[in-house]
Amino acid sequence: MFQARGYAVHDAASPLVPFRFSRRDLGVRDVRIEILYTGICHSDLHQARNDWSNALYPMVPGHEIVGRVVEVGNEVKKFKVGDYAGVGCMVDSCRHCTACRENLEQYCEEGATWTYNSKERGSDDLTFGGYSDQIVVEERFVVKVSGRLDLKAVAPLLCAGITTYSPLRHWQVGPGQKVGVIGLGGLGHMGIKFAKALGAHVVMVTTSPGKGADASRLGADEVVISSDEAAMAAHAASFDFLLNTIPVRHDLNPYMTLLKRDRTMALVGVLTETEPLVGVSVIFGRKSLAGSAIGGMAETQEMLDFCAERDIVSDVEIVPIQAVNTAFDRLSKNDVKYRFVIDMASLSADEAAS
Repeated sequence: MFQARGYAVHDAASPLVPFRFSRRDLGVRDVRIEILYTGICHSDLHQARNDWSNALYPMVPGHEIVGRVVEVGNEVKKFKVGDYAGVGCMVDSCRHCTACRENLEQYCEEGATWTYNSKERGSDDLTFGGYSDQIVVEERFVVKVSGRLDLKAVAPLLCAGITTYSPLRHWQVGPGQKVGVIGLGGLGHMGIKFAKALGAHVVMVTTSPGKGADASRLGADEVVISSDEAAMAAHAASFDFLLNTIPVRHDLNPYMTLLKRDRTMALVGVLTETEPLVGVSVIFGRKSLAGSAIGGMAETQEMLDFCAERDIVSDVEIVPIQAVNTAFDRLSKNDVKYRFVIDMASLSADEAAS
């Protein structure tokens, strides 16, 4: 075991504060990473505040991790000291179920081990995430990051990026298709970038007229205001795929009318209940409502390679770790375009002050 430094929350009502804790010793297939940047995901806020009633404290959040490899186990094949590497939402899985054998570790039938707010497989030791100076992860759950990309803007790709890339790839979005991205936020802005890069005609569907200019800057070919009934009617039955990134309860029925026959809307944002779905919304047109989580490790690497080829990263605002509680407050008000990222070098200021 060795000592690590980070920021943790100790109960649902408390702020994040400096925290010292232990990381496991390096195993033969482990990679130790010096964390350079960590994205702040909205799920970090939900977990810290126990909004989903599954919080384990003390909690070190953070599952959008980019850093530099500083040590490798003697059986590690993919990484060497000095490589840039990333860690996303998972750090382990059962490895033997059908999902894991098909490189879909995110759907592990025994449950994936999450980067934080989880327990190490086979023990009661908590996993601690990326709001820290270093992390040790088995190489299967570490991805290579190209030094050609802006590292700080890569961090959110490990969650927001793969969450939007995976359904676009699964439903085979490509040239000649009309694709709608519903909601412009941390997920939606990546959905636009990926759908455009995959060759689709991209339509931003939003409740906010003021987001039109930004949607166009990000790559949207058109913008539709969902509260404009005439505009929605003009686009009825014309979409090949809809990526719904709205993170709160909402009415799905108006969006289902946008789909062509035999097409799908995938939910990636809302994790709780939605407004009731009216049967006619799916029956007439044989339409599908589906969901999608993050990608598996192979697909996450594919996504990062795609980003390196196309120079795709997230739009980010950099903050020091000492401002993380302010960032949480702003995030709760959707006051960010489009992802906060912590510069983990700022941890050294706490070390100097202690």
